[in-house]
Amino acid sequence: MWNPDASPDRSFSPLPLGSVRPRGWLLRQLRIQANGQTGLLERHWPDLGPNSAWLGGDGEGWERGPYYVDGLVPLAVLLQDGELLSRAERWIDWTLKSQSADGRFGPDKLDDWWPMAIMAKALTQWAEATGDPRVEPFLSRFFELLEREAPSRPFHAWAIARWADMALSIQWLLRRTGDEGLRRALAETHRQGLSWTQWFQWFPATAKPAKETFRFSHFTHVVNNAMGIKAPAVEWEITGWEFARAATWQALEMLDRYHGQATGLFTGDEHLAGLQPTQGTELCAVVEYMFSLEKLIATFGDPLFGDRLESLAYNALPATFDPWMRAHQYDQQANQVLCDIHPRAWVNNEPDSNLFGLEPNFGCCTANYHQGWPKFVASLWMRSDDDGLALVAHGPSAVETTVRGRAVRLEAETEYPFRDSVTLRYAGASQHRFPLWIRIPAWADGPTVDGVPAEPGSFHLLDREWRSGDSVEVRLPMRTRVERRPSGGVSVLRGPLVFSLRIGERWNVVRGQEPLPDYEVLPTTPWNYALRTDGERIDATIEERDLVAPFFSPENAPVVARVQAARVPGWEVVDGSAGPVPTGCFELGSSETVELVPYGCAKLRVTEFPSYG
Repeated sequence: MWNPDASPDRSFSPLPLGSVRPRGWLLRQLRIQANGQTGLLERHWPDLGPNSAWLGGDGEGWERGPYYVDGLVPLAVLLQDGELLSRAERWIDWTLKSQSADGRFGPDKLDDWWPMAIMAKALTQWAEATGDPRVEPFLSRFFELLEREAPSRPFHAWAIARWADMALSIQWLLRRTGDEGLRRALAETHRQGLSWTQWFQWFPATAKPAKETFRFSHFTHVVNNAMGIKAPAVEWEITGWEFARAATWQALEMLDRYHGQATGLFTGDEHLAGLQPTQGTELCAVVEYMFSLEKLIATFGDPLFGDRLESLAYNALPATFDPWMRAHQYDQQANQVLCDIHPRAWVNNEPDSNLFGLEPNFGCCTANYHQGWPKFVASLWMRSDDDGLALVAHGPSAVETTVRGRAVRLEAETEYPFRDSVTLRYAGASQHRFPLWIRIPAWADGPTVDGVPAEPGSFHLLDREWRSGDSVEVRLPMRTRVERRPSGGVSVLRGPLVFSLRIGERWNVVRGQEPLPDYEVLPTTPWNYALRTDGERIDATIEERDLVAPFFSPENAPVVARVQAARVPGWEVVDGSAGPVPTGCFELGSSETVELVPYGCAKLRVTEFPSYG
């Protein structure tokens, strides 16, 4: 249960881009992304090619260029990749030079505030990482334009729904310059936006809309909800309204209750789609939900936001790519037993939505997904409001920043989430005292920090004198557990990882050409299994394997759970998807041992199973 009254009275501040760097397997994962679609798109996808209107051409000139740059900049900075940095600089330079004297920028035909809001986010990251002196005056002129013209040339459509993304950049500039005049632009942005606070408190979207009665609404659009989750927090920062603060937790409560999935995601194919594990969720919603959670944990300091962020990053995000990130899905399903061109029970998406490829269904995700991994890495560490540091999410990383006037460096050595230990090593100035807040996940079973018991679902405080070479051992024991789902089925979890049945996969090219064709994925082994469980317990044999890239593939799964299961002959494919999860009495085959792998490794999978005892 999400409870704002139980949240700690603290907040964090994101560190400037480049302060946190990936290490270990996360570094390799970002390199996989750079070598995948992120690095290939400009040469193989016309919408981001040299004819883009965001590079002075006459091609696509709306949101796709800004979306891409919003992920390209942090990826290039975190990898310190010269080629990617050069590409990012080309987009940034054109944008900065496009500004007219009145503050307007972008392609000549652009008359929509929304793409400008995305590009403003990319520019704030660029300025943090490079110190580019052009960005602040550029944004000041733009926000003066917004304050001056938005009342008569108001936001429309997507800009109204996604107003909080514009507000974030205004707040960023206000913190850096102290220009109180920016508050007028902030107030106008807030005034024109949809009230996500009221939506999440009222929340009439309690069921999947029927296709025959479906009507488009920005309030039911899945990506708008993923972005809108942070809007009450932004509204609270602007107004101080307590009901806006409370709506933040209400948002997650409502989306979980009526549309939630085992991974912590919610469905939306293209609009909110209910609780069934065969409903899809758009990839844009995954990365935007992650970005919202990164904002929420900074604003409110609730460790539960970190738990949810890790669940998305380590399950839902990698699940929607092929292992080398050269193909992605538009929609992912928790129970996804084949991916092909077949009409499914989507609310209003097309039959190709769960192909793996370049541009299934619609190209917004092709442009937008790039922010997921790099922004997650950049948010692992934050500054605490007591002038210390906070480890808000776990993964192999290093942070270099200044704390209480002195340079510090901390490294997190770990194979988390596939292992349960994190070693923190200090390599900063000797005899430097500052507080370190370490997030302890709610699921941790007997966690300790240097042997001292820690409370699950909290931030554990180390307020100590640090000396160069000091280390801290964090143990987050992972118990295999069973979660009962609204479908009547069960899901298996261990630590932050959700487990799915490993199904044999056959990948067939159905259209397009190398290096970025579209694939169908067909099963080569049975999928219709029930799991043997005992209430919330399951007898699982855990095998931890060496981490070998690509990490999120069925063959290289870093951890495998072997469990007892039995085939359910009557459970079959219905309209291109697994049928409803059998409940009550159903026929079973003989018992056998099956392998479960992390959800992100399984491109075909069953995640909500029938169960028997």
